Amino acid sequence: MRGGEKCLEVFCRLLPEADLFTLIHVPGSVSPLIEKLKPTTSFLQHLPFAKEKYRYYLPIMPIAVEFLDLREYDLILSSSHCVAKGVLKKSTATHLCYCYTPMRYIWDQFDQYFGGDNSKSLASKVMPHLAPILRRWDVRSSRRVDKFYAISKHVKKRIDKYYNRDAKVIYPPVDTNFYSPTGERPKDFFLMVSAFAPYKRLDLAVEAFNKLGYPLKIIGEGQDSFKLKRLAGPNIEFLGWLPDRSIRSYYARCRAFIFPGEEDFGITPLEAQAMGRPVIAYGRGGALETVIPDSSTWKPEYNIPKEVTEKPTGIFFAEQTVAGLISAVKHFEAIEGGFAPKAARENALNFDTDIFTQQIQAEITLHKFLQC
Repeated sequence: MRGGEKCLEVFCRLLPEADLFTLIHVPGSVSPLIEKLKPTTSFLQHLPFAKEKYRYYLPIMPIAVEFLDLREYDLILSSSHCVAKGVLKKSTATHLCYCYTPMRYIWDQFDQYFGGDNSKSLASKVMPHLAPILRRWDVRSSRRVDKFYAISKHVKKRIDKYYNRDAKVIYPPVDTNFYSPTGERPKDFFLMVSAFAPYKRLDLAVEAFNKLGYPLKIIGEGQDSFKLKRLAGPNIEFLGWLPDRSIRSYYARCRAFIFPGEEDFGITPLEAQAMGRPVIAYGRGGALETVIPDSSTWKPEYNIPKEVTEKPTGIFFAEQTVAGLISAVKHFEAIEGGFAPKAARENALNFDTDIFTQQIQAEITLHKFLQC
């Protein structure tokens, strides 16, 4: 139940009679609300190790999504970060795509997935040959979408760059009712909540906190798990994925939330802010739209009015390096008392689930009306 699944939950709530299609489904892995729609899966579901090693089937995912039969539908709403937007439809149908990003691992973040420490893997040997094919399909299939919705201005620019398509920005939902101050007092640790994917840059945080020696707790799992645990010192604790109530408690008790990757949007920093906690983030990508930096880490290129820094909710570091993050943490220590929990929560309320629900509902209603 990551960010995309939390958006999907809202779609399921708005369209309880809809049919739900997905490439692969692991029963029990998502919320009861999603399970209730009894997802129809692609042929990938029946291939060996698909539920655990689905990433290795990336080259045939375009084929799998095109095999899904949606010819009887008049309105299609896709929730897409990879191939869902490429589904085939009848000519009279309307396809609305809520796009988390064009496939990041074949476009601007190719090197983070298949370069550096990952360059010796089999995938890194194969992907330079497959990526051009996937890029051509990605662009060609984008023409099947009637209207794009981007999760951030950052993603809107990517959609324009790679697909030459316009997109309307609708920010993902944050459950500010659930993620609200619990009365628990902050303790002496920093926190990350993340999947262990290369672009998340958990390695940067691990190396920085190895040098700082400060307690860092990491909630999550993923493909880089072994590498990160081998790299980490004794001050860094890996907690795996936890129930939402446990995650909420860790948010409430952390000194600050660490967010070192260049994200498409990033719901977790907003969940932390909804709990009244400040964020230390890399000053690129979606964080520029969700975190208000203190005046000393503000830069004109952030396109954030400087006057809003009067009520900061976090700190940005400009260089995505170990030294850059260490400097930001030390700067945070120096001004820690200047962050008001109320300001952080007020900022998070601008992204509440109700706002997202209303915007999506308005778009669905509009396009149903246009079909009449």
